[in-house]
Amino acid sequence: MTRSATRIVNMLRLLPRALVILMVLAAPVLAVPQLRGDQGSVIEAPAARKSGVGFVLLVSLQRS
Repeated sequence: MTRSATRIVNMLRLLPRALVILMVLAAPVLAVPQLRGDQGSVIEAPAARKSGVGFVLLVSLQRS
């Protein structure tokens, strides 16, 4: 075989491995837009009311 034929055979031998590695690396990147598809169904918890008990405890502990 000539040098060019040997190079082509080596490239064709490495091509499936390169494609598998490329697919493994690209799969998470391609999956992100599908996961963010539905933004309207997010349920958030109501905001907690501040009662000021922590400040009262801090002042009372400093006086002791």
